[in-house]
Amino acid sequence: MLRTVWCNIARSLMSSKTIDPVRRVHGMIAIPGDKSISHRAAMLAAVADGRSRLLNYSPADDCQRTLACLEALGVAIEQRGAEVSIVGRGLTGWSAPQTMLDAGNSGTTIRLLAGLLAGQRFDSWITGDQSLQRRPMQRIIEPLTQMGAVITARDGRFAPLHIHGGALQPITYHLPVASAQVKSCILLAGLLAAGTTTVVEPVSTRNHTELMLTHFGVPVALSNHAISVSGPARLRACEVRIPGDLSSAAFFIAAALMLPDSMLCISNVGINPTRTGFIDLLRRMGASIELENVRQWHGEPVADLVVRSSHLRPASPNVIGGELIAALIDEIPILAVMATQMEGGLTIREAGELRVKESDRLRALTENLRRMGADVEEFDDGLHIPGPQPLHGAQIDAYGDHRIAMAFAIAGLVARGRTQVDASDVVAVSFPTFFSALEQIAQR
Repeated sequence: MLRTVWCNIARSLMSSKTIDPVRRVHGMIAIPGDKSISHRAAMLAAVADGRSRLLNYSPADDCQRTLACLEALGVAIEQRGAEVSIVGRGLTGWSAPQTMLDAGNSGTTIRLLAGLLAGQRFDSWITGDQSLQRRPMQRIIEPLTQMGAVITARDGRFAPLHIHGGALQPITYHLPVASAQVKSCILLAGLLAAGTTTVVEPVSTRNHTELMLTHFGVPVALSNHAISVSGPARLRACEVRIPGDLSSAAFFIAAALMLPDSMLCISNVGINPTRTGFIDLLRRMGASIELENVRQWHGEPVADLVVRSSHLRPASPNVIGGELIAALIDEIPILAVMATQMEGGLTIREAGELRVKESDRLRALTENLRRMGADVEEFDDGLHIPGPQPLHGAQIDAYGDHRIAMAFAIAGLVARGRTQVDASDVVAVSFPTFFSALEQIAQR
């Protein structure tokens, strides 16, 4: 109950944040634990045998929702700051929840947890906030139904989901759309199925689930774009050290690159190759981003990032799409802001997935950039943003989306005049300390 109250605090008092232009950003910061890895570590610890210890667990509201759901399923959890202790109950040791599980704004929570709930021998309900209830769930309902789960959804495709758990059968499933969440949902369900479950991706997506499964003692077979696990599996408890979230670091990277005379060191950031599309693209454009002290934590590469202000020039071609979109889908909001300051601007295509995130991000980016005086062309699947072009302070609508709020807070640093980001507390979804971290490095 206390954890549920804590999860609701960030949403109880929605406020505006005023952003003034700054001269530069400078210094050293640490980023909270990676959201994607935190979710997966907590869920696997909850179905492992014994006590696991998670270090640098994300304070994001999304990740706290995952812990709250696991507690409601009878899992014992202790949290002290960024350290979380979880006593796993094995794959089939969870208890039927007494109330509807609430994933809040977290698509990762509802989709991945659905995979594990599908194989339990009890019924469960799981829902989320209004934003999450608009996000498509058919993409997990279809493969889980093929595995033998019985799932009822609002209008057949939206939360709340009623999951009638039971024995699962292994399948081979070809993802129609690249999605790490859907892939992970199926693989987690596969842990409870008798036999080998395989997911075939159209393009590679982030592989945190595969690496985390291996760390918890589950063999994972990889062949081209096919990923397989065999069940019923048994997971061993372990310690997990979680790297800083690169998607959160992206906002500070952007600020350091755009503002003259800036230098920023961001420590202990995860640089998994499936997540570095943002860095790789910017380096091709001339960005000064150095990776120092490179090492591995449980198969996840980690480094300290040193970022210096840079003149960005067009990559060739100056259009991003295809596999690159899957590699930097979370960074597109801040990349769109950066495009206004780039020589030659940027065109983004094949990014229609952004329309079914926490907001319609393509529409939110278009509206807010235009409010700041930018010229933007919106497509069904992307944007064309000329550059360089000046930005002017404006009143920004975050549309209830944490990444939109943070992207336009960074835009406010380089704009002329004052910017007001309405409902800015939504940043708690992924980065509760975002504004205090920004204040720490801003020099006026």
